[in-house]
Amino acid sequence: MHFPGSNMRAARGTGSPILPLRLASCVLILTLSCCAFSAEAPAAKPEITRATLDASIRRGVDFLLTAQNPNGSWGGPTRTKGLNIYAPLPGAHHAFRAGATGLALAGLIDAADARPEVASAIDKAAAWTAAELPKLRRADQTTTYNAWGHAYGLRAITRLYQREKDPAKKTEWARLAQEQVDLANRYEEVNGGWGYLDLFDDLTTQKPSGLPTSFTTATVLLAMAEAREVMGVKLDATIAKRSIASINYQRTPDFSYTYSFSHRMHPRVDINRPAGSLARSQACNACLRIFGEKAVTDEVLTTWADRFLAREGFLSNGRKRPVPHSTFFRISGYFYYYGIYYFTESVELLPKETHAAYAKGLTAILLERQEKDGSWWDYPLYDYHQPYGTGYALMALAWCRDAIAE
Repeated sequence: MHFPGSNMRAARGTGSPILPLRLASCVLILTLSCCAFSAEAPAAKPEITRATLDASIRRGVDFLLTAQNPNGSWGGPTRTKGLNIYAPLPGAHHAFRAGATGLALAGLIDAADARPEVASAIDKAAAWTAAELPKLRRADQTTTYNAWGHAYGLRAITRLYQREKDPAKKTEWARLAQEQVDLANRYEEVNGGWGYLDLFDDLTTQKPSGLPTSFTTATVLLAMAEAREVMGVKLDATIAKRSIASINYQRTPDFSYTYSFSHRMHPRVDINRPAGSLARSQACNACLRIFGEKAVTDEVLTTWADRFLAREGFLSNGRKRPVPHSTFFRISGYFYYYGIYYFTESVELLPKETHAAYAKGLTAILLERQEKDGSWWDYPLYDYHQPYGTGYALMALAWCRDAIAE
């Protein structure tokens, strides 16, 4: 889950002493000589077959089965570190858990693993979702992390609705989905769209007046659009229009998207340039396209999909760094699997004959990035990072599996 927090900085080190040129040359020669005899050959990249893809998905599912909390949710406020994302108690962690659980549950359902223990885990998570999502609110006047919980709760509810056979229970999931849409609407920013922090203007308002961001807005709208398509939930046309306008205000001519609404006044700052927008552009382009923005053509989607696969390693520079925005173009680790998932949302809008090639490229990346315990994660966020990263990855791999099969 993208789960950003406040823009905290860590002090930079003073660097290492510079060796005299001759000594440095000797060290380099000695190092290369040793490497010639003792270095191991680089590990072979996993072969992309249906068997390896299915095995990867099963390992991810197995991780989620072992990591699920007894109450059916995933994640918790443990495994803290020296620098932790700002999370006012207790509401911020309710939002984080709702978002992480929504992603893990959606990934578990998309995996389509027929084992009975998987069905049991889904049922436990469904019960937690039905009981806890109606309680989700912003933690206090400084944060609206609940936007992530509403968005990814909707993703999970949509899949639970599709999975359900009982008409009465399907109706109840659709009702819960409409409730989540209405709750999210309460927290629309005064400038349109959604954000996650409201601590920069020293104002307390009924609707947040802090920091609407292009990608949070796209995340919420895409979840709403999927729920509308599958369950027929009603969207507020005025709010949707304002939110789309907010994303467009943050769009630059090359279809990069600024980090936030206030950044639109500084579009060439490093975080707002194409490299900094590599993950955001996947979600924002998909959102604008789905909501009828004609400027987002197939050419735009193709350009950014090709760019994503070509520069994934660059985006990966931020993975697992404990300090947000501490690498090139101020990319944070939590953009990584967010971008991976929304890459599939964007490519899905291209002609079907293009899907398999993109799916194979993305599968190669995900097979290589899977951890030894079967999870995927990109940023150490309390104990939420492995469930949300694994949820994103399983949804993406399920799309790849279907695209390659077709």
